[in-house]
Amino acid sequence: MGRPLGVPNDAAFQRRVLLAALNLLAAPAGPVLADYAEDAPQVSEDETAGFACPVSFAQPALETGLAGAVQQEVAALAPWYELTKRDRGRSVATLSGLGAGGAAKFLTDFIADPQSPVYREGISLELALRLAVQDIRAYYIESVAAQPGARAALDARNWFYRETAAGQMLFKLRDVCLGSQNDIVRTYGGKGLIPLAIGPRPAEWT
Repeated sequence: MGRPLGVPNDAAFQRRVLLAALNLLAAPAGPVLADYAEDAPQVSEDETAGFACPVSFAQPALETGLAGAVQQEVAALAPWYELTKRDRGRSVATLSGLGAGGAAKFLTDFIADPQSPVYREGISLELALRLAVQDIRAYYIESVAAQPGARAALDARNWFYRETAAGQMLFKLRDVCLGSQNDIVRTYGGKGLIPLAIGPRPAEWT
């Protein structure tokens, strides 16, 4: 974390840096590149404990379209998710056992081909979908909780459904579920996938 203005709460040093930067406006011509003569104050390891600025250099997704977009999102959020998991000592995005990337792939594969097999023997299709969806939701909400200016729960939910590729994926998943010949899967699509506060239920389920 470069800290061009030094350490937090060192108002005197920060003022000197800002004044030096503003004084460059008096140069007769530009652009101007000037060294600042004073070294920034150093901080101890104790003072920097807990500082983090996760970045992700995710590889391009091998899939295209919505499936690729969701995989890109999952990869980009991974550092934030790991930070939240470390701070909380746990995560609830583990029910399917697939990990976020695997859960997303299962859901997008199902959207593309509703005959796709479930990922675990002995569970129903409806439960397989429900667990994967829960993991994706939790992964995104936990990831955003670690980011600066973290959203409140309601804002995070709105962000997930309205602004992410994963949210779009769940709307498409609902359409596929509603066309299923499996009554339980169809009911899940009609009542269990999209909160009423985000989108109204299809007419037949109101």
